[in-house]
Amino acid sequence: MSQPQPLFDTHAHLISDDWDRYPPRAFGAGVPVPDRTGFSITVEALIELMDTHDVAEACLVQRGHIYGYDNSYIIDSAARYPGRLHPVVILDTQNPATPALYRDLALNHHVRGFRMAVARPWILDTSWLCSPAAMKVWETCAELGTPVTLILFMKQLPYLLPLVRILARQFPDLPILLDHGAMPYGMTQYEVGLAEEAGETIVMPPPPHYGIDTTIAIFEDVPNVHFKITEINMERMMKSGVHAAALVRRMVDGFGPDRLMWGSDIGQSMLWSYAEKTAMARAAADLLDPEEARAFLHDNAARIYGAEIGGRSVTPLYRTETPRRRP
Repeated sequence: MSQPQPLFDTHAHLISDDWDRYPPRAFGAGVPVPDRTGFSITVEALIELMDTHDVAEACLVQRGHIYGYDNSYIIDSAARYPGRLHPVVILDTQNPATPALYRDLALNHHVRGFRMAVARPWILDTSWLCSPAAMKVWETCAELGTPVTLILFMKQLPYLLPLVRILARQFPDLPILLDHGAMPYGMTQYEVGLAEEAGETIVMPPPPHYGIDTTIAIFEDVPNVHFKITEINMERMMKSGVHAAALVRRMVDGFGPDRLMWGSDIGQSMLWSYAEKTAMARAAADLLDPEEARAFLHDNAARIYGAEIGGRSVTPLYRTETPRRRP
């Protein structure tokens, strides 16, 4: 019996059960300190789940709405499992001290990526992404060669996606990852709740394009922009009666096989168990050929997060030709 396809989980959130050592923190000035959660996802629990379900490596993505800019738990956890867990931190892009702090974390504390996020997404603002202070962060990440991950919300897409395209062109050798695909099927349950409270009806775009043609299609010729498919996408697809493998096939046809990757969103999305999450990831690759499936489920993330940090010679990571579309 063949072994299952090994996975690389690009989107795992940790929550400590030691609230004294790792207390909740405010996510920016003027934001209240959150309450403690009623559950935890400890590093020990995550490693056990990874071992059980053939997950080779994982990115530990900071839970900003619990720990704010205090990345201690994911950094401490990754130090216990070097080479297997890769911290992706959230820091204040408006703080002039952030570039130097991030440089130290990347060079000396095994941090592998920067996640830019905004605490209050309903405020239509771009400073967190491209103010003069934020641009210093971009420059630092580009110099180090560490990926930048962006979390964008649906109401932000019309004005943020063109901005991300400009930024990606400015830093063409820097990998940029869009959480949950930055498309309609990436609409979070939080956003769905806000829409329902406002009396809005949620209708997802149908095949064959699933709303890609009016959102992230602008990145088809921007090869350093990548897309994560997570439980949030799976939830939207299941509720809309969409086969995940069909949407993944559409994305590979539009962007090529080297720009798509999977993440569980464990510690945030709790609808399915880790066993179900990993099974759904593998099923989402059903319409890919074996090489494409390996790239989506493991190899793309391993390439991006396995690069040497600091002073490395730049090697071509991306396909520069226009990806072919299947007839």
